Amino acid sequence: MPLSRGEEMTGQTHRQAWANGEDRYATREDFLKIFDQDLNGLYQLSFLLTGNHQKGERCFVSGIEDCAKENHVFREWARAWAKRVIVENAIRELNPRRKHSTSSSIPILFSRNRLSRSPSGHFDVDSVLGLADFERFVFVLCVLEHYREHECALLLGCSASEVRDARTRAIAGLASICQVVPVGATTASAVSWQPPTSHEGKCK
Repeated sequence: MPLSRGEEMTGQTHRQAWANGEDRYATREDFLKIFDQDLNGLYQLSFLLTGNHQKGERCFVSGIEDCAKENHVFREWARAWAKRVIVENAIRELNPRRKHSTSSSIPILFSRNRLSRSPSGHFDVDSVLGLADFERFVFVLCVLEHYREHECALLLGCSASEVRDARTRAIAGLASICQVVPVGATTASAVSWQPPTSHEGKCK
């Protein structure tokens, strides 16, 4: 069975730590620097996953605290680890699960008066937030953050086929109202959103 991204990071962390010494581990200061430098992207990721500013802020702040206490992550993996912690916090917060239904309709909850297309032609925030929780998590992780299907499935506690189906439903629903995110788009480039200025001092 292939290793998850987290297992790969942890395994490589321990192997290289033995070879190079514990000074190669990311420190509290390293993580705080990452959260400071990547504030917009990490906070935006948290918001898109939770679909709620209050929950997004809670996951983001918890991510800072969790990473600051971590001392077994190889420094080169610290930035990816910070994202993973945000994702895991958001999953614990919402516990997104596929809702089985006998209906053939796409389980996407759009509010037509909230949807708009950004000037760049990418999905805007309201469009992504209009997705049901499970579809939104899969879309953000697999499409915007480029997680592999099996990694997304492990994080969400479902099968890879369920992830694949959810991604298809999400893209189909979004494509019906706005242009599809181009290949290679990232969370930061795919949505038009900026965190409130009041959050700028969170990880100082």
